[in-house]
Amino acid sequence: MPTELSVGFAGGLTEPTSQQGIGVVAPFDFALDRELWRWVPDDVSLYLTRLPFTTTPVTVAMAVACGDRRAVRRATRDVLTPEPGAVAYACTSGSFVEGAIGEMVLRRTMLDMGAPAACTTSGALIDALRLLGISRVAVATPYIPAVTRRLVSYLAEHGVRTTACQGLGLLGQIWRVSYAEIVEIVRAADNDDAEALFISCTNLPTYDIIAPLEAALGKPVLTANQVTMWAALRAMGRAAVGGGSLLQADALSSVTGAPPTSGAA
Repeated sequence: MPTELSVGFAGGLTEPTSQQGIGVVAPFDFALDRELWRWVPDDVSLYLTRLPFTTTPVTVAMAVACGDRRAVRRATRDVLTPEPGAVAYACTSGSFVEGAIGEMVLRRTMLDMGAPAACTTSGALIDALRLLGISRVAVATPYIPAVTRRLVSYLAEHGVRTTACQGLGLLGQIWRVSYAEIVEIVRAADNDDAEALFISCTNLPTYDIIAPLEAALGKPVLTANQVTMWAALRAMGRAAVGGGSLLQADALSSVTGAPPTSGAA
């Protein structure tokens, strides 16, 4: 061993911290890896993989393609090598486009491939709404109306009524949407009948605006990346890092012994 290395070891180098991990299956155009990392504790790693590229714009057809079981099976296999504690399918439209049964099939597909626990963005949303006791939401999306309507139908299957929805009508490059634009569509969607707001799409940046929006609107604000990481971490017995009513309610439920989310099995 070279002298300089032996001196370093003799001085007592600190070994790397033991890590837990989450496998993340994301759409091919997902551009917010850093935002996902912000939700997880320092001792949790993310193992990301992408679904196959398609030239289809952000339409119902693209959402269906992102939910293709063969692609999800391959992607799940890819992230299982480093032995994650859970696998998360991080696409909102891909997990709601085929309704409640489609979401269940996606989750079952990941579990059948060997994921120790699995969740999807849309399934995590339902778990979050149930934890908060919410049955009426206003929805803000970047989508065209046809895709947003699929989200409204999915929520209705779970007994959740959409009181209003506001979309940006985008067909691509959703990750370029600014915080200011997101705040604008959230304010446009909000109404007195809504018990909470949901900001759809994992390609929309939302980490820094959740707490300010909740303070301004006086109600919970849920977002795609927030609920995805919350559900995956909860399935591993861990807590997400960040602000907002969901994480506060989750901390309280862990003290009172609430049951785990449905995505954990």
